[in-house]
Amino acid sequence: MTIRVLIADDQMMVRQGFTVLLNAEPGIEVVGQAVNGVDAVAKVSELAPDVVLMDIRMPELGGIEATRRITAPGEPEVKVLVLTTFDLDEYVYEALRAGASGFLLKDASAAELAQAVRVVAAGEALLAPNITKRLIAEFSRMTQVPRAPLKERVGDLTERETEVLTLIAQGLSNAEIAARLVVAEQTVKTHVSRILVKLGLRDRTQGAVFAYECGLVRPGAR
Repeated sequence: MTIRVLIADDQMMVRQGFTVLLNAEPGIEVVGQAVNGVDAVAKVSELAPDVVLMDIRMPELGGIEATRRITAPGEPEVKVLVLTTFDLDEYVYEALRAGASGFLLKDASAAELAQAVRVVAAGEALLAPNITKRLIAEFSRMTQVPRAPLKERVGDLTERETEVLTLIAQGLSNAEIAARLVVAEQTVKTHVSRILVKLGLRDRTQGAVFAYECGLVRPGAR
């Protein structure tokens, strides 16, 4: 199936450049462009994209709040991939908490851009696991005491599900988790689905954030 992409950025050159690059990729189609967060929210409702490339800093409504509205409970499932200039940007962490599935540096190559869109659309793994893990760990340091309500929710998970969630937070893909636990990859997918349902999370990126914030995984843990 073709992955439908919406590009939201207030810079016309960025929108047009990404549009050209993505439309040249097989299985990916840019279905629209948005000039700010308000426009992005409206275009998502109108065009029903699978993935939104979302700039963080935009006029009228920024990317974080736009992401929160697009991924709000009850809304159609749309993956948001945040665009940023710096990989350790506190706003990127807030976007992940708001519901973004990953982030991408604006100077990414055409191949990296296309792969990022495919990975986020599939929901199979964290985008750029090493960088994303470092980002989450850096800003989770701000919360030195685990948030009690979140910590209590971990109790809803089985021992194996807790183990899988820990590995997700460490940036491992389903295949890597399967190899680590010596189980079938489909078994891991089942565990991931149950974890997300039990914790009320949209995807594994939010699962990683949850694991850090509740204290299940500590910054710098391997």
